[in-house]
Amino acid sequence: MTVNDRRRTALVTGASAGIGTAFARHLAAEDHDLILVARRADRLAELASELHRQHGIRAEIIAADLSDPAAPAAIVHRAAELGMPIDILVNNAGLSAGTKFSDTPWDSVAAELQLMVTAVTELIHRVVPAMKAQRWGRIVNLSSLAAVSPPGEGLLYTGIKSYVLNMSQSLDMELKPFGIHVTALCPGFTHSEFHDVMGTRDAADRLPGFLWQQPEDVVREGWAAVSAGKPVCIPGVVNKVSAAAMRPIPGRIGYFLGRTLNPFK
Repeated sequence: MTVNDRRRTALVTGASAGIGTAFARHLAAEDHDLILVARRADRLAELASELHRQHGIRAEIIAADLSDPAAPAAIVHRAAELGMPIDILVNNAGLSAGTKFSDTPWDSVAAELQLMVTAVTELIHRVVPAMKAQRWGRIVNLSSLAAVSPPGEGLLYTGIKSYVLNMSQSLDMELKPFGIHVTALCPGFTHSEFHDVMGTRDAADRLPGFLWQQPEDVVREGWAAVSAGKPVCIPGVVNKVSAAAMRPIPGRIGYFLGRTLNPFK
């Protein structure tokens, strides 16, 4: 059976909230089967039931912590056991440390890198061979507007998201001849639980409302971008203007701005 003879399957990480949940709902509405991955099995089960009931699609859950080095292989193995080839991969799971690098225990730093660098890269590496064989695939990697912004003092987040942005563009060049589109989705401030989990809600609430987007708007633009074969998507007019304004900033000025204008210091 070829990809054109069956309903396509999307694997979405970090599917229990925010942009991940919005991606799951968007893809289900477009008649894709789903494999939903996150740590919170109860939330995943509730979402899977809702989407199956509303859209008639198959929705399976895998409760996993992608900061565990064994998780990516286990997830792909479980997808194979379920008989669900992964046609679409949405690498959405992520976090940002609430403390500066030098004040953060190494175990926490290692978990952050595993979650947002190694697991992202490994999941792509494990699903790409089958995508190449069928000559079709879609991969969305959640980067951030931070990837084109001046670096924030003491945080790994900017560097991690810059890696995701650059890696996505490189992979899109390599894989597009095989019918595989890779897009780095670079949202700015998005309404979700992210700032509650990271302990930055008070700082986030001080930012003006026009800077914020809803997860559904981010997802709609991101999915349109990967469908059209665009390797980078910066959703929202305000974010596009901000990104364009920051690109010409010389290194020393960018360094100064990153230290002085970081709203989460």
